[in-house]
Amino acid sequence: MSKSVFGDLDALLKHADSKFSLVNIVTKRARQLNNWIRVQQLAPSDRREYFASEPLVDKDDINPNKPVSIALDEIGEGLIAYHRTKEGIK
Repeated sequence: MSKSVFGDLDALLKHADSKFSLVNIVTKRARQLNNWIRVQQLAPSDRREYFASEPLVDKDDINPNKPVSIALDEIGEGLIAYHRTKEGIK
């Protein structure tokens, strides 16, 4: 299945309250996935000291060199929950 790098923006925005929030969610999740990718490159005996969040989508269908794409796929599938904790300044 071929997916666009950005997916369907309208589908992604169903999981966030604005484009700005969506960018923040993707950024945070991509950093977590980047950490997981780096940990996978370590020897198994060295991995126990690191916390890394595994991808929530099927690992056989992902490109580990594209954490942003993985994050977008996870958000698009509704696997990443987002809830605003407080309102901004108005």
